[in-house]
Amino acid sequence: MRVMVIVTATRDSPTGAVPDETPYPETGRFNEALVNAGVMLAAEGLRASSKGARVTFAGGRRTVVDGHFSDAKEQVVGLWLWQVKSLDEAIEWAKRGPFSDGTEIEIRQVFEAEEFADELTAGPTGRGNGSSQLSAK
Repeated sequence: MRVMVIVTATRDSPTGAVPDETPYPETGRFNEALVNAGVMLAAEGLRASSKGARVTFAGGRRTVVDGHFSDAKEQVVGLWLWQVKSLDEAIEWAKRGPFSDGTEIEIRQVFEAEEFADELTAGPTGRGNGSSQLSAK
């Protein structure tokens, strides 16, 4: 199963600048262990919210708000995509992570395309048309 591991901001989170590798040797070693175990599929750090925007959809309108967003606790500062056998395995890996006090990590299972086989192959009648290479669950 694939999981996304989401790291949220703390008051000590980087400002979004490209990090100097020197202060993060533990993270480098942790990432290397994930790669060597065949767990890590992707890893990304995100720039500060001041470099982003939010788009809100309400009543048929789209409202754009430029960053900086003050709700730091809900900001994502980084993520991994891992291939693991179970949620328990993902939790064990996450517990080994080199994080400081106050860091919160969320682990969420990723849907696989096969789980949507019927929807992906639906024709105009809403039923599968048999033309997909995916098999229904």
